[in-house]
Amino acid sequence: MRPALRTVLCTVGLLLTTVLFPSAARADNPIVQTIYTADPAPLVHNGRVYVYTGHDEDGSTYFTMRDWHVYSSSDMANWTDHGSPMSLATFAWADANAWAGHVTPRNGRFYWYVPVRDRATGSMAIGVAVADSTTGPFRDAIGRPLVNNGEIDPNVLIDDNGQAYLYWGNPRLWYVRLNTDMISYSGSPTQIPLTTAGYGTRTGNASRPTLFEEAPWVFKRNGLYYNVFAAECCSEFIAYSTAPSATGPWTYRGAIMPRQGGSFTNHAGIVDFNGGSYFFYHNGALPGGGGFTRSVAVEKFTYNADGTIPTINMTTAGPPQVGTLNPFVRQEAETMAWASGVETEASGEGGMNVGFIENGDYIKVKGVAFGNGASSFTARVASATGGGRIELRLGSATGTLVGTCTVAGTGGWQNWTSVTCPVSGATGTRDLYLRFAGGSGYLLNLNWWQFTGG
Repeated sequence: MRPALRTVLCTVGLLLTTVLFPSAARADNPIVQTIYTADPAPLVHNGRVYVYTGHDEDGSTYFTMRDWHVYSSSDMANWTDHGSPMSLATFAWADANAWAGHVTPRNGRFYWYVPVRDRATGSMAIGVAVADSTTGPFRDAIGRPLVNNGEIDPNVLIDDNGQAYLYWGNPRLWYVRLNTDMISYSGSPTQIPLTTAGYGTRTGNASRPTLFEEAPWVFKRNGLYYNVFAAECCSEFIAYSTAPSATGPWTYRGAIMPRQGGSFTNHAGIVDFNGGSYFFYHNGALPGGGGFTRSVAVEKFTYNADGTIPTINMTTAGPPQVGTLNPFVRQEAETMAWASGVETEASGEGGMNVGFIENGDYIKVKGVAFGNGASSFTARVASATGGGRIELRLGSATGTLVGTCTVAGTGGWQNWTSVTCPVSGATGTRDLYLRFAGGSGYLLNLNWWQFTGG
């Protein structure tokens, strides 16, 4: 984590719960605290929810974005950081603006559609990358723009008959019929008429007579097509329209998420997972956050009986946890419900690790099912300094201490070893806090951890 974000996030939990939302007992929203994230694109695959995000650089005063990131969860509470599997460097023809994209699976592969600035024209274009897994790495699928008309925010729907549609646009709204290879299309891009019947009425802006601004998210549910979009900048709210087919005609249905949250943009994505419906968005809720330093969050909701979407407000609580987390199998350190002060990085042992840990930093893991109890705790650690301690606490960062693991220096930040310490009093299902203690400066890196049953 860069110094600017590290400084403000050391007290992020306190700030969010006592300043922004005084009634909240504790914060689990936004879902990522180690960097600023934006423009969530959720995908459900093999029992997990994956969220593909943009990355606002610390201290940005514009949409300064150079790479994309991936996070996933099996319980909607603890999110695993999979790092950055794609950046501007993935597209040799692009030179700036790693903005809002969308990932869709097909043919056993995963296709990531993103808007970037075309070096040759200086305008925005839509590129497409492909990977063999949800977490990449992704590679440029065609070596050039897929569509190139200066507009942004791609989204893909694959209809029941197998026809795929790519939607995108700001200030206009477009679609094109993708071929089954997902990297080419048939016919020409078609502009969707932005009528007031279809997208609501905006006043005071002759060049934009409707509410549509950007960020279309098109999906099908119970035979009805939905287009959820960012409306009427600035600041934006989230609204939606519906249609009987993928190409319209569209009818405006109203607002979903009002203007709120400290960011003048918003960007939504909706998925169903494990019997629930989830609304992803971004705001400026983290300290130092704002219109150019945003953070992805999520809420659970229920469709109305007639298929309409209710009003959804931002919270710091986030959705309820689905199930529990098993501490008796190896858990990646970068799987967390909340982090204070730490950041993540690529690990020399593969995957990611938590690093840049200082005295008083902590990781919260929600809903850990200890059952009848645990007898010991093992952690995979490294330290280029004198090390430190991992305090195992329940309920809060200052809660009941059930074990302490001492970590000595290992001679390098990627020189890994395992340490084990006894545990007593960890029973039932509790929120686990790994609190780090020691001297000044960076203490240790943490790759994974696991408890042993009593």
